[in-house]
Amino acid sequence: QVQLVESGGGLVQPGESLRLSCAASINIFSIYVLGWYRQAPGKQRELVAAISNGGTTNYADSVKGRFTISRDNAKKTVYLQMNSLKPEDTAIYYCNAHGGISRDYWGQGTQVTVSS
Repeated sequence: QVQLVESGGGLVQPGESLRLSCAASINIFSIYVLGWYRQAPGKQRELVAAISNGGTTNYADSVKGRFTISRDNAKKTVYLQMNSLKPEDTAIYYCNAHGGISRDYWGQGTQVTVSS
């Protein structure tokens, strides 16, 4: 049974930082493309950041320069460092691992709230 477990969400003030973690119980973790998505109330789920099995990263325009995705294959964990948080970053953040058509997995989500 594959599991992705996110942690690190919470309530912060604008301008502060959070680091999300996603620990995976996946064999051959290193081959997976890993991503962080988010879904705000009333909005569709959107890609925030992704990192390939080779380490190539891409980001949504709204988070470029503020968020950093990274992975530790030995720990089977993907991270999202979020700096300079804004109220519009408020959402449930989901971790995704994609290793092919029949290998696409999601975490349960972690709430991030940015409010003064």
